[in-house]
Amino acid sequence: MRQLLNTLFVTSEDVYLSLDGENVVASRDKAVVARYPLHTLSGILSFGYPGASPALMGACARRGIALAFCTPQGKFLARVCGEANGNVLLRRTQYRMADDPAQSCRIARSMVFGKIYNARRSIERTRRDHALRVDGQRLAVVSDQLKALLPQIASETALDSLRGKEGAGAAAYFGVLDQLILGDRSVFSFQTRSRRPPLDPVNALLSFAYSLLSHDCAAALESVGLDSYVGFLHRDRPGRSSLALDLMEELRPCIAERFVLTTINNRIFKEKDFTYREGGGVWLTGDARRTFLQRWQERKRETLTHPFVGEKLPWGLVPYLQALLLARCLRGDLDEYPPFLWK
Repeated sequence: MRQLLNTLFVTSEDVYLSLDGENVVASRDKAVVARYPLHTLSGILSFGYPGASPALMGACARRGIALAFCTPQGKFLARVCGEANGNVLLRRTQYRMADDPAQSCRIARSMVFGKIYNARRSIERTRRDHALRVDGQRLAVVSDQLKALLPQIASETALDSLRGKEGAGAAAYFGVLDQLILGDRSVFSFQTRSRRPPLDPVNALLSFAYSLLSHDCAAALESVGLDSYVGFLHRDRPGRSSLALDLMEELRPCIAERFVLTTINNRIFKEKDFTYREGGGVWLTGDARRTFLQRWQERKRETLTHPFVGEKLPWGLVPYLQALLLARCLRGDLDEYPPFLWK
């Protein structure tokens, strides 16, 4: 259990939450393990199945404390709402800003800034750790290109121009992604991004990672009361979680892509872990997907120090903390949305 930004994150899978006077009580096997004063909390997010007592749910609803439940893997399940749902004000603000191109650009440019910053960070990390195994000069050129884009992105005021700069940065980054692959080159090489279907093992791994990260981001946004289908950079499209795609932009390089690179470079996957279908599609086998998911969950339990909050937390909570920061920005508690900048 961890309290961040006045939100209680219950990451233990076997903890039951109840109400004792004005306190949230966390119990395991009927033994109290922690208690937190309700008045210090603005939200509670539980990643366990035992749940919470009706008394606590009612108290949270009356006090406007967001109480949400996710599976241990991070899939959003439900959110407790009282007679007057305060989230309606947050969502109305979200909708108004999404309809305003200038306001949309203000939020979106922070996310794109985070994406390009983290992509450059990933390149620099490989240059530092594997200088003798990569084309350092080529990586340095692209790193400088991405660095030059950052001030342009930070001052951008038009969405179309912002998308152009994001596209240029992504093209430069993916142009050297193959240089970051140090595993079996006969199986894992990257030429260009392909999807629906992925056309090689690297793209198959990337697509699966993006799918998992997208679900995590959607769950995080829904848990804080935002509409995951109404975005700022990605515009409305039926059936598309546009805001989840926005949020995951800054997290792609450091969570999804870096995870895929690590599994390849550590030789977790081999050629037998992929099926090659007619039409050129390449997919993970069932056993490989299970291995991927196991490693993904292990990665989410690893800790880091959040660059904005300055506290340690598991990687799996990063989308939830960023969703909280986005909600605070929309409410006016923060002047700008602070993107996740990987250190």
